[in-house]
Amino acid sequence: MFKKLFKKKPAPKPMKRKVVARKPKKPVRTKPIKPKPIRKRPIKPKAVPKQVTPIRKGDGVKALFEPSGVVIVGASGTKVGTAPALFRSAIDNMRTYKGKTYIVDLSGKMEGAFKDVKKVYGKAELAVLALSQDLALKNVKKVADAGVRTMVVSPSYEREQQTELLEAKKQGVRILGPNSAMGVINTRTGLNTSLEREMMPKQGEIAIISQSNSVGAAVLDLARLRGIGISKFVSLGDKTDVDEAELINYFSNDSDTRVICIGMGDVQDGRKFVDALRAAAEKKPVVVLRAGIARLDDRIYDAAFKQARAIRVRDVEGMLDVANALAKQPPMVGDKIVIISNAHGPAVLAMDAMHREGLTLAKLDEKTAKGISQRYPGIDVANPIDLGMEARAKQYELVLKNVLADPNVDGVMVINMLKSSLLDVDDMRAIAEVLKKFKKPVVDVAMGGESYVLVHDVLKDTNVPAYDSPERASRALKALRIYGRVRKISEVPVVPKVARKQKATRKREAARKR
Repeated sequence: MFKKLFKKKPAPKPMKRKVVARKPKKPVRTKPIKPKPIRKRPIKPKAVPKQVTPIRKGDGVKALFEPSGVVIVGASGTKVGTAPALFRSAIDNMRTYKGKTYIVDLSGKMEGAFKDVKKVYGKAELAVLALSQDLALKNVKKVADAGVRTMVVSPSYEREQQTELLEAKKQGVRILGPNSAMGVINTRTGLNTSLEREMMPKQGEIAIISQSNSVGAAVLDLARLRGIGISKFVSLGDKTDVDEAELINYFSNDSDTRVICIGMGDVQDGRKFVDALRAAAEKKPVVVLRAGIARLDDRIYDAAFKQARAIRVRDVEGMLDVANALAKQPPMVGDKIVIISNAHGPAVLAMDAMHREGLTLAKLDEKTAKGISQRYPGIDVANPIDLGMEARAKQYELVLKNVLADPNVDGVMVINMLKSSLLDVDDMRAIAEVLKKFKKPVVDVAMGGESYVLVHDVLKDTNVPAYDSPERASRALKALRIYGRVRKISEVPVVPKVARKQKATRKREAARKR
């Protein structure tokens, strides 16, 4: 039984498969496919922002006064504060600018203005922030990222609020301010970023640096009233970045500027300031007005001004009087003055004023006195020279020619009284014509109100500075004398330290041989 169960079954026989021959397929005739030419589409380059040239040392200060373009950033829709009105004033003032001006209105309500600072990327080197405190701080970084080189910040901030400004400074943007509401002015290009209207003076050769906005406004207002020409003006504000020393260095090399005026308070880096002041005084006159003579540190400042050979004045009027004379007249090489007047009383007052300023009366040469008395025997040739109330242009012209040719004379004060005399306003032109032939300083005095205005209007476009009192004219002559001493010192060759040591060594060796 078990054998039946476990008996091996025979292996199944393999099945025979029928092989069927397949008919060969007919070959399909196909045309050769010509490869299509691959058309290369031009790849559009990605938009790359305009590259801004990196700021080199000193370029930032230059870009304040000579920018390639200016962007004014404000918000006309703000209803709080005076910022919108100041924004509109800045726009009006910039209408005289000969370069390109871009306006950004963050509120988006001004027609024709950009709404975002990014739209003017790389187009302007100078940015003016005519914004409120909060808005200015919020937009400082955006303005700095717009590729500007310099920034005028008009709002004022405490030190702890200036973080954004310091970050912009680290980024390479030069900051004027904060609290620089009067901004910068360049009369040659028409640049005027001041937020105060009607502040543009006539073009001249006097540069003004003012730390105070109010004092700066007063100086510009008085300069406009008296027709005194200004080359450039800058209001420093709180000096987070740009300071007096940098501006002095810039103006000392500025071809448009002949005289530098500084209205200042305190300085942060005294050594840097004095070095800049001294270097500038060797090239052109520097006039300094500093408030606070009652303070204990004023003696230190006064000594620093004298060491740097700067000319110090006591008030705004004196600063413009002195600067106007220095810009128009050559420096005075001596202290000897001649007074020419058509009235005796004003001449005596002029003598007193000159005495207070440390100036002396010149003693005329015999040849000079003889040349005047032979032509006009009635003229008192003693100094002061009294021409008499009948004097006209011919008398003034003859006396001036003889006096200016006198080697004993260093400067001249001309007094012309229009009241109770035959003198006419047009006779004053003779003074300006005579001066073209001589290189000695001359100042004019027309005492009174209306008389001064008439004489000033005739002489304002000439090289003769006019004053309404002998005291103001004497201060101007004293400043010309101070700068004459400065120029004399500057012309003396300075022996280098190495050369001095070599000379001393040679002397010691010569002494030993003896």
